[in-house]
Amino acid sequence: MLNLTQLPPLSLYLHFPWCVQKCPYCDFNSHAIKHGIPERDYINALIRDVEDHLPEIWGRSISSVFMGGGTPSLFSPEAMDRLLTELRARLNLKPTIEITLEANPGAVEQGKFKEFHAIGINRLSIGIQSFNDDHLQGLGRIHNRTEAIRAAELAHDAGFDNFNLDLMFGLPQQTIAQALRDLHNAIDLEPSHISHYQLTIEPNTLFHRQPPTLPQDDLIWAMQEQCQQVLAEHGYGHYEISAYAKEKRQCQHNLNYWQFGDYLGIGAGAHGKLSNAAQQTITRHWKLKHPQDYLRINDGQSVLAGEKQLQETDLVLEFMMNALRLTDGIETSLFSQHTGLSIDIIGKQLQKASDHGWLEVDDTRIQPTEQGRLFLNDLLELFVE
Repeated sequence: MLNLTQLPPLSLYLHFPWCVQKCPYCDFNSHAIKHGIPERDYINALIRDVEDHLPEIWGRSISSVFMGGGTPSLFSPEAMDRLLTELRARLNLKPTIEITLEANPGAVEQGKFKEFHAIGINRLSIGIQSFNDDHLQGLGRIHNRTEAIRAAELAHDAGFDNFNLDLMFGLPQQTIAQALRDLHNAIDLEPSHISHYQLTIEPNTLFHRQPPTLPQDDLIWAMQEQCQQVLAEHGYGHYEISAYAKEKRQCQHNLNYWQFGDYLGIGAGAHGKLSNAAQQTITRHWKLKHPQDYLRINDGQSVLAGEKQLQETDLVLEFMMNALRLTDGIETSLFSQHTGLSIDIIGKQLQKASDHGWLEVDDTRIQPTEQGRLFLNDLLELFVE
């Protein structure tokens, strides 16, 4: 039996499932545009989806909004303005709310940045991945180095003082010098946040079926170490495995995920997690993935693909999987607050992890050590029943 005495913060995730083309490394729910985007119908569907969840979240405020994909910036500013207006009419959005829009450096999208900013979107996350034209081509990206640089410059010009650049390392045939050059190119553009992550081969992708030749593990490790040093030297704090931010510019939406907060998942294939204090439950839900199936919500059909009430073992593992991604760990009290479970149930595991030198634990904080971050999978195994 859970003991949820208070509800965690609640974020809103909105999924937009279309891209110009599917990248060979991407395992997200995205679909290449073939016959245009049914923009109006999809915005209607998102609004109906939110309305269906209103009884579950009544009275709760929304702490952040994240529009992900796919490529949500393919939608027009007019459509996004309508969506945000309808959301504000139905939800309690905090006055200081962070509203993030994922964007790619395509020329058509860049022309919309000022309009996106004008309607209340106050953070961009731009999918650069590399500034090397050969690597961009190998990754199946449709932009080039010049467009990548221009995208960041236009974000500044549009008034965005808070934006993220996505950057990959460990690319096929990439050298340490090239990885560092990519990073310096990104830093020179003065983003407030950099997501710097290793290319991994995921199931159900073209790269999984036709694997490229990646650098050796020791070379990738050297790339990561040297890039982390450069990021630190330029004032980007390493606050999560792949996330680096200037002071007070951490992504609030992602922090809520990693601190095991609640989030409402809206859109084709979107996942969510909602706590219910009255019923003492924490439930995950997910929506139909294919856009055509999802659009049936406009005809009154359900788009809920499934849901699962989380049990004690689920809660322990999921909480730790998220919290231990954070460099500074989490406040000890958040475990009970966000799972409804007593911290005592993981006392033995915490002690064992501490004995291994993987965690620093006291009454106020649970924090992974440098060694714990290196052996994160082994650390998490302690919390598997």
